Amino acid sequence: MEISLYDTMTARTQPLRPRDGRAVGIYVCGPTVYSRVHIGNARPFVVFALLTRFLRRTGLEVSLVCNITDVNDKIYAAAAGGDSAALAREMTGHYIADTNRLGLGRPDHEPLASESIAAIIDEIGTLIDTGHAYEADGDVYFRVRSDPQYGRLSGRDIEQMDQGEELEGSERKTDALDFALWKAQKPGEDVAWQSPWGVGRPGWHIECSAMAESLLGVGFEIHGGGIDLAFPHHENEAAQTRGARGAELAQIWMHNGMLELGTQKMGKSTGNVAALHEVLDEHGRDAVVLYLASGHYRQPIAFGPAELAQAKRSVARIAGAARRLPPGPSPPEMAPLRERFLAALADDFNTPQALAAVYDWIREANRRGEDGPVGSDDLREMLDVLGLASLFDDAGPRAPEAVLELAGERQAARAARDFVSADRLRATIEEHGWSVRDAGDGFELVALER
Repeated sequence: MEISLYDTMTARTQPLRPRDGRAVGIYVCGPTVYSRVHIGNARPFVVFALLTRFLRRTGLEVSLVCNITDVNDKIYAAAAGGDSAALAREMTGHYIADTNRLGLGRPDHEPLASESIAAIIDEIGTLIDTGHAYEADGDVYFRVRSDPQYGRLSGRDIEQMDQGEELEGSERKTDALDFALWKAQKPGEDVAWQSPWGVGRPGWHIECSAMAESLLGVGFEIHGGGIDLAFPHHENEAAQTRGARGAELAQIWMHNGMLELGTQKMGKSTGNVAALHEVLDEHGRDAVVLYLASGHYRQPIAFGPAELAQAKRSVARIAGAARRLPPGPSPPEMAPLRERFLAALADDFNTPQALAAVYDWIREANRRGEDGPVGSDDLREMLDVLGLASLFDDAGPRAPEAVLELAGERQAARAARDFVSADRLRATIEEHGWSVRDAGDGFELVALER
């Protein structure tokens, strides 16, 4: 199966080229831990966790790296003169706990910027030695115009770029376009390290270049993150690695779209956020994972009560199918739907089309179920790739065959608009200790409490 993904660098879909035909490295920019993560932060976590599951399902050996930025201006600001390292540790703990609740496992590596200082200092030294960076009064800056390919990733004209560093260090830069690799310690900053340029700490962008290279090498397969990171963060990462190593950091730059509340993107800078742990408390992990898989990863996705309610209905529909289906092989005649599911994911990781194949599979299983039960193996495989196999585990007791037959007869009566018979069959089902609920094109059976 050939797998292709959209590459922001070339602005087109590119085939995935694993090293040695099997190995795939994925680096994803994780959170800056100055507050609890929001549901928007969960989108890249879910997208790349599910992509990893799919790639492994195809037989590839995947190493997923998702960093944690625990050294940053925003952390100093949030600490407000207090212990910034303690704040970062506390928020890192919350981040891990909150994302654990998504039930998708952890990345293979979660490097901390604070534990990668030696690699960062080494890479900055190489950039100075190659003429791509310069020291100025304890700061070190990357010389943007030294990279003729700068701007290629974000598609921006170099004269129109604003690094977002405002006036910080402007008097020390030789060019306003340059950005900080190392920052001398300032009053009130309580975390710093010794370096060849004095006491200070790294800039944001160099952290990720050093961590990615240390764990995955140079030229690894996929670099991921939100589209808001394409500039300046990822543009700067790419430039740093070209300057220090003479090669591209990654083969494919894969960016997910943002979540939107109304007309605004979700972000801490605007206060337009919904905390992940609160969304999980209210809606549950299955609905959250399904909601985040319901939109194509490259597109923005609306967030609100209506979208979560739809996700809950979809979860109920799928769980209803899991309750009805016995374990075992699925009919060979339904294999094209499973293949359609996998083909959708192979084509730029199209989870909406993959989900459509799941719903069509369930619809076909309901239709075929009138002639005998359909084995659940295909559905279990598809749901496992989407991180939703727990719907089988959480399905509860399975109704006996006699009750399943009664529910099928009731469904047929409803289809024939024989509602008297349908009501009679419902009462009989309840006498057997089960409640029948209509769910999409099928039904759901729930054990009554005794």
